[in-house]
Amino acid sequence: MDLFSRDRDEDAPLAWRMRPRRLHDYVGQQALVGPGKPLRRMVEGGAVRSMILWGPPGTGKTTLAEILAAESGAHLEHLSAVMAGVKEIRAAVERARALQAQGRSTLLFLDEIHRLNKSQQDALLPHVESGLLTLIGATTENPSFEVNSALLSRARVHVLTALSEAELVAVLERALQDVEHGLGRRGIRVEDEVLAILARAAAGDARRALGLLESACDFAEPDAEGGERLPRPALEAVLGHQASAFDKQGDHYYDLLSAIHKSVRSSRPDAALLYIARFLQGGGDPLDVIRRLTAIASEDVGNADPRALPLAMAAWDAYLRLGDYEGQRAIAHAAIHLAVAPKSNAIDQAWKRAKACVAAQPRLEVPTYLRNAPTRLMESLGHGEGYRYAHHEPHGYPAGSAHDCWPEAVPRERFYRPTELGQEKRYAQLMAWRAQLDAEADEGGA
Repeated sequence: MDLFSRDRDEDAPLAWRMRPRRLHDYVGQQALVGPGKPLRRMVEGGAVRSMILWGPPGTGKTTLAEILAAESGAHLEHLSAVMAGVKEIRAAVERARALQAQGRSTLLFLDEIHRLNKSQQDALLPHVESGLLTLIGATTENPSFEVNSALLSRARVHVLTALSEAELVAVLERALQDVEHGLGRRGIRVEDEVLAILARAAAGDARRALGLLESACDFAEPDAEGGERLPRPALEAVLGHQASAFDKQGDHYYDLLSAIHKSVRSSRPDAALLYIARFLQGGGDPLDVIRRLTAIASEDVGNADPRALPLAMAAWDAYLRLGDYEGQRAIAHAAIHLAVAPKSNAIDQAWKRAKACVAAQPRLEVPTYLRNAPTRLMESLGHGEGYRYAHHEPHGYPAGSAHDCWPEAVPRERFYRPTELGQEKRYAQLMAWRAQLDAEADEGGA
């Protein structure tokens, strides 16, 4: 079906009626459709190449495919990877062959391309490769993780971004002024502030913005000039229950967790709280936040503030004991403490060095004096012989390199390198002092 043959019925949703037909009317994505940009040049050259449009909902992926087909004179086939099987793909291929014989090209718009199964891909690939079909895939998921590598290698990925507030306001203004397809016949007056609130609530989604406007206009009131106006209080009926949920398996979920982690690591408590609140209000699992904070306690704070890990564990326990409403404060408590605390990744780096060393020493053995001797045979083999009990030593420390507990056949390395930050500065001083005791013991032969 050619989507540009659709009848823009007055009963259709406003977002459907207002979809632009030409690139000139397309709002947003100037990095792709602006002067001299890739998709603009395709349209001007009259040749569209296979591509994958990756972006959040309401950024114009379907509309862009329709415009590319119309402006290049190609026939557009529209399939959904969820609904279409191999049979539907083969039928589209046959129609494309018939059109090719007439000298017309075919663009296949494949919605939710990340959901293609192997049989669908096998049916599609040869025809994309031969050029019979020009593929335009649309996805809200990262194609590098979700799309088959064979398809990915045959299509360029173009990233679409959420529309800005100014771009959404422009979309809304056009809908209010458009007499043929929009709300222009009603002559509704809407203040700039009200449009800005609607645009902000749409969170970058043009389809959602138009849906909110259409719902809000149901509450328009007659004004003194014989027209209608949309009062700001009417927005409460429309926006009062607007959800800000996101796909818990999608990129945005993990992007927010990443933002939380990096804000804490960067010692920005306000930013950390902002992203945690967005994550939780969007339906994210609070325990995912606590797990991330607990990891941060060792990875990014470490011994610069040894209280960090116990505090994160206490927040975890408090959340489970108090429930969600009160427990969220415990999460905020831990996040603020970790963000404000001095930072050190010395523990993380020490652990990585230790694992790398062990990987390079597969035959590592424990020194004889460190081995247990629970039997007479083991004792006769020298197990435990020469071991010095630390609590019987001066300063509680068995000084000297001969008793450094390091395997003899393994080159000596220093994994843990404390910083000069927070409590870790004290750790560095203790380690330096003990190194001095070792040197004195080695010199004296003790």
